[in-house]
Amino acid sequence: MPLSILTWILIVTIINGLLAFAGGIFYLILRKNLNRILIFFVAFTTGALLGGAFFHFLPEAFTELNLYLIIILTITGIFLFYIVEKILHWHHCHDGKCKKHPFTFLILYGDAIHNFIDGLIIAGSFLISVPFGFFTSALILLHELPQEIGDFGVLIYGGHSVSRALIYNFLAQLTSILGGILGYFFITEQQSIYLLPVAAGGFLYIAIADLIPEIFKQKKPITIVINLMAIIFGILILISAKLFGG
Repeated sequence: MPLSILTWILIVTIINGLLAFAGGIFYLILRKNLNRILIFFVAFTTGALLGGAFFHFLPEAFTELNLYLIIILTITGIFLFYIVEKILHWHHCHDGKCKKHPFTFLILYGDAIHNFIDGLIIAGSFLISVPFGFFTSALILLHELPQEIGDFGVLIYGGHSVSRALIYNFLAQLTSILGGILGYFFITEQQSIYLLPVAAGGFLYIAIADLIPEIFKQKKPITIVINLMAIIFGILILISAKLFGG
């Protein structure tokens, strides 16, 4: 007896959630040298965030929304993440002492929105056809894997322990299951499109206001060059996913 569409959606989104542990596996393999290369993960994630905003979320939003609404929603996302960061800074960084940088929590919130939208996309693709659902899901999982490794590196760099980084990353990844279920039962593609520019604004804020200043703290010329290459690589990964995935 073939599995139902909802069952396939749940299976794929659960697998998507388990990708959060890829960062932990990568850590275990390279933990002896991880402290030296963490900043490169930060740079890669910066590129991935910029690429996701400019080459995925905003172009997709342009297919349904007009320019002025997209600008308004993107700015809303930027201000929303700014306000959230200031609240987190007040809670976590009293008197300038900050054990866990606020941008790590913003990464998680932004990733949760991203994964929720991924869940909606997965549900919508399976509703079109099961083969198309498999194809779309494979592309999402492939571009999600390097991003999860990068996000894990950012969480460690920002002060989280390995266990907390794994748990938080996993919980943020699980929103794809919620997106898949809601996408199947309630939410149409026309409604979910409004989330895209808000998420894009959040990703742009994290990359430009938080991660790039961290990268600029590096002074060695070779490190600066490698970080720049990591940012470009992160952008190219997302461009490739768009070009070959549609």
